[in-house]
Amino acid sequence: MKEKNRSKKFSTGKSSNDKKTEVISGIHSIREAIKAGKRKIYKILISSSGINKRIKKIIRSAESFGVPVEFTDTESLDTITENVQHQGVAARVSPFSVTRIKEVMRQIKSNPENKFILIIENLEDPHNFGALVRTAMCAGVDYIFIPKDRSVAPLPSVSRASAGAMEHASITLITNTASIIKTLKNNGFWIAGLDANGTSPLFQADLTGNLALVVGGEHKGLRPLVKQECDFILSLPMAESKVSSLNASVAGGIAMYEVLRQRSV
Repeated sequence: MKEKNRSKKFSTGKSSNDKKTEVISGIHSIREAIKAGKRKIYKILISSSGINKRIKKIIRSAESFGVPVEFTDTESLDTITENVQHQGVAARVSPFSVTRIKEVMRQIKSNPENKFILIIENLEDPHNFGALVRTAMCAGVDYIFIPKDRSVAPLPSVSRASAGAMEHASITLITNTASIIKTLKNNGFWIAGLDANGTSPLFQADLTGNLALVVGGEHKGLRPLVKQECDFILSLPMAESKVSSLNASVAGGIAMYEVLRQRSV
């Protein structure tokens, strides 16, 4: 019965020309999109050459959900995916479905204990975003907020960079980060910014309870107005070295796992 109910989330229509769609590619992204059941999957396209065990599993999974599978040649798949390294499989799907902020706040108010939110500020690199999303899912983040403008969006490139983890994430597009932070504070959240010049050492901070972790973009870090709204600014310890900073996704990953560690003690 559970399988039957999930299958209703997928489209089995033969044509998607009149619908807004995008193409995701790669074994992990497509496998996780099927498992997550959040997108409409109109068609899976597979290169008829080099079908391996992992692709056979995708075929069986697609068949169990009634998703059409079409075999094609590698050159056509290259064209469809715009020469992304597709591993012999692609899928035409509906765009990623983001969660509205009102729905997030409703869920938080109905179950307000020990929530963990990741707020990403003006990140531009889809690989950094994908890495942060994957780490967030492993570290127990409940919701991910990203700016609607001047920031990377949850596109197929991010799904691929996250090895499909994005397909399971609750991602919300926000228009005003400082305003959202104020709303979270009014609902019992502590706000921790992450910045190289922070005054609160990461491993000495109390990161339990309802927490929002704010990670800055690659080039400008946290904006002054956002930093001003944070309750405290975390810094990571650095050894004496010619390298003085970490990649945004690496720094964010370390901080998220410290939150997980503290909540697991």
